[in-house]
Amino acid sequence: MDSFINKLILVFFTALGVVMGAALLASLAALITQQPPVRIMMKVAGEIKIWAMVAAIGGTFTTIEILESGIFEGKLADAFHQVLLIIVAFIGAQVGQYLIATLSGAK
Repeated sequence: MDSFINKLILVFFTALGVVMGAALLASLAALITQQPPVRIMMKVAGEIKIWAMVAAIGGTFTTIEILESGIFEGKLADAFHQVLLIIVAFIGAQVGQYLIATLSGAK
């Protein structure tokens, strides 16, 4: 169980880091191209969330395969773990977007 908790933490911070890193680098690109960096940063933070989740869980095919075997082969614990990983990745991406909004003063 200890290694699963470690994986949950890793997934959370990976999703958080993808959103924050992409948004911050997009604001740098906005400065270079003379666009409003806060607006670009908020736009990218909102658009990158799904990709942050995919990156955090390590791709979608493995997750779908584990969910399928968990549901159809009776391995419900494995299916529950995958659903929990997806939820934690979503929360990490949401927290990243919230932090970007808070740091930029948009909210």
